[in-house]
Amino acid sequence: MSDHSQHIASAFDRDLEAVQALVMKMGGLVEAAIRDSAKALKARDLELADAVRKGDAKVDDLEDMINTQCAQVIAMRQPIASDLRTVLTVMKIAGNLERIGDYAKNLAKRTEVLSHMQPIGDSTSAIKRMAREVEHMLNDALDAYIRRDAKLADDVRHRDLEVDQMYNALFREFLTFMMEDPRNITACMHLHFIAKNIERMGDHVTSVADQVIYLATGQMPEDPRPKDNQSIYKFSEALDEADE
Repeated sequence: MSDHSQHIASAFDRDLEAVQALVMKMGGLVEAAIRDSAKALKARDLELADAVRKGDAKVDDLEDMINTQCAQVIAMRQPIASDLRTVLTVMKIAGNLERIGDYAKNLAKRTEVLSHMQPIGDSTSAIKRMAREVEHMLNDALDAYIRRDAKLADDVRHRDLEVDQMYNALFREFLTFMMEDPRNITACMHLHFIAKNIERMGDHVTSVADQVIYLATGQMPEDPRPKDNQSIYKFSEALDEADE
């Protein structure tokens, strides 16, 4: 490799390290948003819920910074195919993190409404456990990204089935509460959308894991990610559309 090529390669590595530092910072903020939004819901802590809502702006700003820096790297360094794959993967991961942050913000928004309603069984504890599993999945997905660990990323993909199962159990529970007492319907609908948001967070974490596998192996995963109970999933999608 010529001195000029070595200089370009080292400059690319420096640029990439700077962008990756922003991705990890963004990931840390999103993990905290998942944790704090679920904690605020269970404790009916409106101050913490408000902090999650306001904190989402920092996540959005970081995504903008990452996309801007990635565009500059592509324009200035003209990376070769494998390096270009890394840059594009970073942008996709940042996009998934931004969406997860949005779902955490939505969870925090519904917390204020639910704080004025009667609790529905122990549903907030179950939601908190579900959120904690997604948070751990995200932590492992980002760890897999830094280590280029396709095996760990594949493990994250398959753990999303557990999140789906937790969501489906909650969905059935909410239906039962609504049928037992119509006065529970409003609260149960809000709690359902919260649980659905967390399930979708899991989907975006899985997308991060997919990108890590692509980055490490050069190929997207061939096996479709397992989903639990498609009939419930489709029914809940219909409820989502009615809410929008």
